[in-house]
Amino acid sequence: MARVVSNHHLYALLEEAGYAQARAAFARQVNLRGRAHGLTLRYDAASVYWWLRGRRPDHPVPQVIADVLTRRLGRPIGVDALGFTTGGALASLGLTFPADLKDARATVADLWRQQVARHGALSAVPFVAAATTDAGWRWHFDPRDPDASHRGARRVTLADVDALRACQQQFLDLDRRHGGGQFRAFLAEWLHREVEPMLHGTYTDRVGRQLFAAVAELTGQVAFMSYDIGDHGWAQRHFIQSLRLAKAADHVGFGAHILANMSTQAVYLRQPGEAVRLARAAVDGGRAHTSVMARLHTAEACAHAIAGDARSCTAALRLAEDATAKAGGNDQPAWAGYFTPAHLAGTAIRCLRDLGRTKEALGYAGQALDLGEGSVRTRALHTALVASVYATGSSAEPEHAGQLGHDALDLAGRVRSRRVSDRITDLAGRLSAHRGNPMVDGFLRRARDYVSPAVGKVRQ
Repeated sequence: MARVVSNHHLYALLEEAGYAQARAAFARQVNLRGRAHGLTLRYDAASVYWWLRGRRPDHPVPQVIADVLTRRLGRPIGVDALGFTTGGALASLGLTFPADLKDARATVADLWRQQVARHGALSAVPFVAAATTDAGWRWHFDPRDPDASHRGARRVTLADVDALRACQQQFLDLDRRHGGGQFRAFLAEWLHREVEPMLHGTYTDRVGRQLFAAVAELTGQVAFMSYDIGDHGWAQRHFIQSLRLAKAADHVGFGAHILANMSTQAVYLRQPGEAVRLARAAVDGGRAHTSVMARLHTAEACAHAIAGDARSCTAALRLAEDATAKAGGNDQPAWAGYFTPAHLAGTAIRCLRDLGRTKEALGYAGQALDLGEGSVRTRALHTALVASVYATGSSAEPEHAGQLGHDALDLAGRVRSRRVSDRITDLAGRLSAHRGNPMVDGFLRRARDYVSPAVGKVRQ
């Protein structure tokens, strides 16, 4: 069967509905439902076979099929989820901040389903800056959801939510150790198979808000993994839906954290105005959560740095340092537990380097590399970053930069991360002015071999 299926969207839905091996029964249900649309349909198992091979039934039969699956699965299934449409539907999926929880559940479930079915096409999904701005506005000003309860086929309890959070911690650790490219597909598959039925289950308002909080965090993890490997349009869609679920959960601190991540993505994409607006929204929304304020202020500092606002950048770094000093070591929520003084130091180095203050930046080098054993990706990022400072300016130390570059390459071989590849590419570009130094030349040879499959030629 796997050899002939090309419409994986429809096959996943049929499998979930129990029709994957009962195509004749499914065809009969489509024929019966067609009568409600005034249609006389005579589909059979062969018809379903050809739908799974990519053939599209005539209008309005896709809507009939969606109706049958909606009734069978007990949740809304849209025509766009059937796999009959082209890339346009995928390009618009998840860009809006759903107005009600029914749409929010359906949208995030469709994102997971598309991730499983069409993972090869995700890098082509566009990033739409206006959608991010709208989501931030809606998160701040849309009214609170009055009721998060739901009635469905499966009863969901707080114990189920606790199990989700335990799994989330494992995915967080895997991401930090191995990069976003290693386990994103596995996480999406698990969300589709295990978590989607919980969203459409039976739960009270209290359990529902806890469930939405946990699912918001997991969706945010998919978003960050996608950002880490350069699938920015797909990351944006998951960030937006994570923000919507955080809204439903009254999970204000995490919502601010997601806005900060969206600002960080805007920094990466060189969109300074967008980055500053999102970072300010994050800080304003997260003020009641002192344990995460340091992370929010670092995002703000990065945004001001690429906008060229040295004064605001320095002020934000100072606020981040104050918040770090005040925060207790054990009062951070699990999803923010990764943030340490080393992460703050890394932000300070990047900001100060970009502002031309390289000597001041190097004052944070030791702290930036004081990381736990599990923070492999961050160590790779910070090692390459410190090396880039040693490669920059009139007092550059190319020998030291080259040695650190070799260390960064050793770490990069252990992770699948576009951000790490880009950081090494940037370092190679800075060190190319120092060719002739044996340490630098050795690094440039290794760097060219390493980054060329992912990001093209090393910038000169």
